[in-house]
Amino acid sequence: MRIVVQRVNRCSVEINNVIISEIEKGLLLLVGIEETDDQKDIDYLIKKIINLRIFDDQQGVMNLSVKDIDGDILSVSQFTLMASTKKGNRPSYIRAAKPEISVPLYDKFLLGLRNSLGKEVKNGEFGAEMKVSLINNGPVTIILDSKQKNF
Repeated sequence: MRIVVQRVNRCSVEINNVIISEIEKGLLLLVGIEETDDQKDIDYLIKKIINLRIFDDQQGVMNLSVKDIDGDILSVSQFTLMASTKKGNRPSYIRAAKPEISVPLYDKFLLGLRNSLGKEVKNGEFGAEMKVSLINNGPVTIILDSKQKNF
């Protein structure tokens, strides 16, 4: 799994000119799932996301997690994160998991996030054409990859 984590002041997901999810201060997650992902990848990334200290403490030091600040999370599935650009100029998505694999894994990921955060996690609509709007705070953007734990 590959996840782009963005610290936001506000973000939303719109489908057909209707906002279906939105949050204030917290994290926007763009989530890519590949064929070989499993529960171990989910568990590793949930723990990392919930405990990632990227919010400022009272001294202005990034020392607090989303849980520490009682922040929100909005998660958006994004198969294009699994793109390979090794050959040519047209990305290949061969590593991206098919819906029969990715949908159940993504649902488990969302449930695990909700349980770890202790509150609702907002999300987009899997497979839909979405418009994602955000105000990136910082900007702070971090890439997590469960296959490259030392990344």
